[in-house]
Amino acid sequence: MYEYNFGGLESEFSQYNQSKFVVLPVPYDIGSTWGKGSEKAPEAILEASANMELYDIETGLEVYQQGIFTEEPIICNESPDILFNLVYNKAKTFVNDEKVLITIGGNHSVPIGSCKACCEKFKNVSVLQIDAHSDMREEYHGNKFNHACAMARMKEFGKPVMVGIRSMDSSELENLKGKDVFYASYIRKNSETWINEVVNTLTDNVYLTIDLDGFDPSILPNTGTPEPGGLYWYETLELIETIAKNKNIIGFDVVELCPNENSNPSNFFTAKLIYKIMSFIELHKEKI
Repeated sequence: MYEYNFGGLESEFSQYNQSKFVVLPVPYDIGSTWGKGSEKAPEAILEASANMELYDIETGLEVYQQGIFTEEPIICNESPDILFNLVYNKAKTFVNDEKVLITIGGNHSVPIGSCKACCEKFKNVSVLQIDAHSDMREEYHGNKFNHACAMARMKEFGKPVMVGIRSMDSSELENLKGKDVFYASYIRKNSETWINEVVNTLTDNVYLTIDLDGFDPSILPNTGTPEPGGLYWYETLELIETIAKNKNIIGFDVVELCPNENSNPSNFFTAKLIYKIMSFIELHKEKI
């Protein structure tokens, strides 16, 4: 078990039975192709979260009072398909207990099982991906559950909607046909309308998968495969809050942080992002 739970909470607000939210850490980096170290991300996120102020200015909430339980990490040193089953079986328990599941990686192989569990529990689900890369390869390095195949698998569970994409292999084009893809270049040219366009493509229930390289590396440099031209903090929060106002966010994940022991801002950014999404979910729960 890590030293910190999410938020560094006292037991009153971190017990399973009393918690609305469950954080599932999965320190997994097998199959990553360039920058290594995402297996260190869950611990770094939890440590950073213990140093956040727990009052959220924009929503006026202290969402931790709804309870945030942090599960013990899933440790897996096997191939991504083995990891998928471990995460899926654990995630099913939480989803069936009516918890809002937050999976923290690790690379993008990590949440495929969580996405499946959430999509099985709810009907009419969209999978909203924030990412620099389309992750639509049918297989990579001989495995269909590699991080480069995350959306190719998740599209089997729900309707894919992709935001911030700016890098892909030509082999992925076939999988993108007929899909709702909001490329980073399109977002820049349609800054006044793109958020509403994204929301209008979504079904009633939304699973949110966030690869941190979806953000511009100028604000989040510590990720394995940074790409220029990404999203920024407030526009991303506006997107997520607009979704929370109009749809039901059934679960989410945040992956691909590669902590740098000499620089903490990316760790804190990630912890704050997770807490903000919890706050949006809680603020708009009665509007669903």
